[in-house]
Amino acid sequence: MKLWGGRFRKEENKLMEEFNKSFEFDKVLYKQDIEGSIAHVYMQGVCGLLSKEECETITKELIKIKADIENGDLILEGNYEDIHSFIEINLIQRIGEVGKKLHTGRSRNDQVATDMRLYAKEKTQELIELISSFRNTIKEVANNNSVLMPGYTHLQRAQVVTFKHHLMAYYSMFTRDEKRLKNALEILDESPLGCGALAGTTHSIDRNVTMEKLGFKRVVENYMDGVSDRDYLIELMSDFSIIMMHLSRLSEELILWSSQEFKFIEIDDLYTTGSSIMPQKKNPDGAELIRGKTGRVYGNLMGLLTVMKGLPLAYNKDMQEDKEGFFDSVKQLKMCIQVMEKMIATLKVNKDQMKSCVKSGFLNATEVADYLVKKGIPFRNAHSIVGAIVIYCEDNKKSIEELSLDELSKFADVFDESIYDFIDYDKILDKGIKELIK
Repeated sequence: MKLWGGRFRKEENKLMEEFNKSFEFDKVLYKQDIEGSIAHVYMQGVCGLLSKEECETITKELIKIKADIENGDLILEGNYEDIHSFIEINLIQRIGEVGKKLHTGRSRNDQVATDMRLYAKEKTQELIELISSFRNTIKEVANNNSVLMPGYTHLQRAQVVTFKHHLMAYYSMFTRDEKRLKNALEILDESPLGCGALAGTTHSIDRNVTMEKLGFKRVVENYMDGVSDRDYLIELMSDFSIIMMHLSRLSEELILWSSQEFKFIEIDDLYTTGSSIMPQKKNPDGAELIRGKTGRVYGNLMGLLTVMKGLPLAYNKDMQEDKEGFFDSVKQLKMCIQVMEKMIATLKVNKDQMKSCVKSGFLNATEVADYLVKKGIPFRNAHSIVGAIVIYCEDNKKSIEELSLDELSKFADVFDESIYDFIDYDKILDKGIKELIK
């Protein structure tokens, strides 16, 4: 049974029938489809399109169908075109002719648009909560590890920072991500139900009733835009891609830091795997998978952008391609956030190794230049002087702080004993960059 077919002389080609189906992936929308239908029935009753008894009969059975799906008595399977067909056909089979009145004043175009907005709202809120939890974990781990480490530019040791400050950079990134999702949620919070196929309906309906019933903040202003808008999915998938980019950057650092060349951290056994041939291996597969799945989420975004780029108004079947990529991106992002949070929460920080790399990286060279500036030497001259000091240290296998005052004075006669306090790594943060340990 199909929800259409009256004007056709021939049966749909079997290959076309299979090609046209979306049930195997849009069945995840069963809850939203039923919620939308219940709200629509309620509005039909308010507007006199259904009697009170008809509303009660349809609503009661829709609730029963939802319960049967969730307890396993009604399996989401069979030869159905889409989730809308599944729900409506099962409703009609259960309650008869009155079930055929459900769709009065509605099109599958505004129906699926409503389902997708409800789904997007729900999943976005779940992601916001996951990111909020992740941010709290980052902050807790950062506060427990305010230890010195090298800060890098170009992957070369640059200046001394703290592990806390480094990790809190990601806290800032994910704070912006959370704001982006909340902003997208505010923009998409519009009800398209009642837009019909593209130009509304001649039936007397009240879109505000279904809007309020479904918890939307407002109705869409333009019917054609309401059924053909997928901007909110593209915006969310863009936000997902930015989040994945941040997760991927953090993954890359965890992978580097856990290598034998760095030894800054150790990822817990729970989130690593071994080698089938090399017994000594402990591979950071959790972080690597996150890094890899980033490309997958990017691809889903590009896929939908490409689908939408040339479509005339209003609804086109191309838009059926909005679902699989979005569903997949939500699934991948949820897993990635949760795995990363667990990796960060169980991270072992090798404090001594970090500190030893600070001492061997000339990370107080900038402070020496600042010291010379404070002594009246122009910065460009100070920069050249310190460059020469670094070369001297490399040639003599010494750190700057290990140089005697006599050695330093060969490069500039303004050095005195105060230089040693000024370039002490444990005091640098207190003197010049206190923001790092806030």
